[in-house]
Amino acid sequence: MKKSFLILFLVFVAWSSGAQIIINRDPEIKKMVEEISRERIEQNVRKLASFYTRHNMSEQNDAVKGIGAAWNWIKSEMEKSIPESDGRLKVELIDYTVGGRGQRITQETKLKNVIATLKGTDPGDDRIILISAHLDSRAALDNDNTSFAPGANDDGSGVAAILELIRIMSARKFSATIVFMTVSGEEHGLFGAKYMAAKAKEEKWNIVAMLNNDMIGNSASSETLLNDNMRVRVFSEGIPAYETEQMTASRKYTSGENDSRSRQLARYIKETGERYVEQMIVTLVYRNDRFGRGGDHTPFCQAGFTAVRVCEYNENYERTHKVPAIINGIQEGDLPEYVDYEYVRKNAGVDLATMANLALAPFEPVNCGIVVTGLTNKTTIKWETPATGVKPAGYYILMRETFQPLWEKKIFVTGNEVTIAYSKDNYFFGIQSVDVNGHESIAVFPGQTRRSPN
Repeated sequence: MKKSFLILFLVFVAWSSGAQIIINRDPEIKKMVEEISRERIEQNVRKLASFYTRHNMSEQNDAVKGIGAAWNWIKSEMEKSIPESDGRLKVELIDYTVGGRGQRITQETKLKNVIATLKGTDPGDDRIILISAHLDSRAALDNDNTSFAPGANDDGSGVAAILELIRIMSARKFSATIVFMTVSGEEHGLFGAKYMAAKAKEEKWNIVAMLNNDMIGNSASSETLLNDNMRVRVFSEGIPAYETEQMTASRKYTSGENDSRSRQLARYIKETGERYVEQMIVTLVYRNDRFGRGGDHTPFCQAGFTAVRVCEYNENYERTHKVPAIINGIQEGDLPEYVDYEYVRKNAGVDLATMANLALAPFEPVNCGIVVTGLTNKTTIKWETPATGVKPAGYYILMRETFQPLWEKKIFVTGNEVTIAYSKDNYFFGIQSVDVNGHESIAVFPGQTRRSPN
């Protein structure tokens, strides 16, 4: 097999090193990020809050109040982008039934998810990139479906961001398909996401990334009184919830417990989001979610898909699941006036940059492996060109010391094999496909191969 040569071009270095960082941006992705409107996001959040409550057991047939009014309005807003998409955008309500005696939803109830699908331009590209937010809201009590529950931040902020992304991205063309998903049932057991994850698994969707945006609009914390709209958290699982015996064996052999597919997606979001959004730090939280709570990415992880949660850095528990009221001189309740709309705009930019870069990137390299035959202080890595899609212009070899959470070096190579003067015992490696415009795939963590390097 012909060996590649190293191009002496380092495009990313450790943040802690103090060295120069080179940033290369796609002008079109940069333009899309700049088109995100803080004013439109605020209008959308205020509209969602105007439905009074979006409780899963609230009114479905009222034109201006309740969860039914909310999902009908979301659908109509999504449909406004169909003309700009040249017919590639499809919007639909997807029904499912939950609830019954002894359950959190106490009676059998039909709920709806609102799904917008922006079809990719390449018929041979079956990749799907999915972004999700939940459209339901609630007050403190599970079955309180009449109290004012505006849900401005939780999760009006996530839904409003998705509506902006649909507006902007529908006018552009991407090789991969992008699915924008707003689901019901989250506040009572992640029901809408569970239904969609089961549907995706049954229909064999090739989901390469799922981003769950849940609460991305609050920048000021309760108790600690922190205020920071320059950080957002990305939660990602380490050991996959869905892990086969073969995956377990590979993880143990390579010590890859911090290199799951979800962790690679989280690192991708950090690099890409910070590349395009000014004054934003993507903080990676190496756990699936917060203590005692869950999100709509979890059913997708459990079904074997690559999924993460995007969430505000500081939470305010005086506004979460509270009926709006002034208690002990403090305004409680998830009201629109307490959403930081500039913060939502920046978080939406992180989403957009990630999805656009990935939807334009080549397929990932396949059969990636580190040669373990023989004793050597160099590392030989082999991979194969993806069989589908446009042939990559080259590949990035990523590397980091084993105790480091983030990739430290990124080296461009061509061909399907490289030997570098770093020991495989001291470093972790990854491999990305890259096209001529610099759009990268998610990194693949290589397994082992005992083939001779010659």
